[in-house]
Amino acid sequence: MARSQQTYSKGEREKKRLKKQEEKRKKKEARKLAAKENPQGIPLAYVDHNGNLVDSPPDPSQKVEIEAEDIVLGIPKKEEGDEEPFDPIRKGKVSFYDNSKGFGFIIDSETQEKYFTHVSGLIDEIAESDSVSFELEKGMKGMNAVRVKLV
Repeated sequence: MARSQQTYSKGEREKKRLKKQEEKRKKKEARKLAAKENPQGIPLAYVDHNGNLVDSPPDPSQKVEIEAEDIVLGIPKKEEGDEEPFDPIRKGKVSFYDNSKGFGFIIDSETQEKYFTHVSGLIDEIAESDSVSFELEKGMKGMNAVRVKLV
């Protein structure tokens, strides 16, 4: 006697699939019926003079005319008098330096921020509590002091 090819789980899956199809068909019919009852379609939204969405048309008397030349996209260009002098060379004091490992930290005298320095960024030999001048460069974990010289 041969076994049936139809297992319990196959039958259940087929029932679920048919039930899903029926639900989908009913939803489609309900949408069609709702569209016939309410033929307005999608409601319109308007933008008022403040930029807010409203359901009624805005008052044309409050409309503001803007010239296309007045619209600035991006960063506004600097005028000749706007530039402030920027000195890339900073002054500071060595708070920690390990000669054997080749790294240390310098505290900026103006901002009191600590910057990492590596032996590869040194011009002169430094030690703790030396006054130095340096420049900043973006490193992997933040700003690094490079081109470090004794003052």
